[in-house]
Amino acid sequence: MKQKTDAARTVAFALCGSFCSFAAVLPQIEILRRRGWEVLPILSASAATQDTRFGTAAGLYAALRELTGHEPLTTLQAVEPLGPEHLAQALVIAPATGTTMALLAAGLSSTPVTLAAKSLLRGGKPVVIAPSTNDGLAGSAPALAALLQRKHYYFVPFGQDDSYKKPTSLKSDFAQLADTLDSALRGVQIQPMLL
Repeated sequence: MKQKTDAARTVAFALCGSFCSFAAVLPQIEILRRRGWEVLPILSASAATQDTRFGTAAGLYAALRELTGHEPLTTLQAVEPLGPEHLAQALVIAPATGTTMALLAAGLSSTPVTLAAKSLLRGGKPVVIAPSTNDGLAGSAPALAALLQRKHYYFVPFGQDDSYKKPTSLKSDFAQLADTLDSALRGVQIQPMLL
């Protein structure tokens, strides 16, 4: 299903399976909408199908539809046209899990989120990543480091979220998401990036 949008003020917005972060991420979509953005929601396979103690997949789907006015995109076929048909100006991945960052770093576009990134990157559009992963300073560190060096990737400022109980865990300051997007569209990484 092709969605008609004004690409000059449209951002694709992907949510991955860092379920504990959804409550902090959804208000950022509201902020983008208030700033005049059309938001095209994308869900990873985990976010689209798994019920957790943080909520149900159906509840997330309904919340996104209500917030954005669009059905969440959940298939490769649905996200592939984003870049070639100029349907979005940028992609935000929030929360971005370690798995998604590893796939992006390896150049694998096998999921709706990573194919959306590939689709927009092919035209030089920015991809804004908001890490949220328990192993950001462990198993996911190489992928994070690789993406930090890549052109067109920008990061929502992040840091350790509970350094004593979860010393390798990283989480973004989602309140800086809209400003990070604005900076990315100017080709600038918002600073400071590390909190």
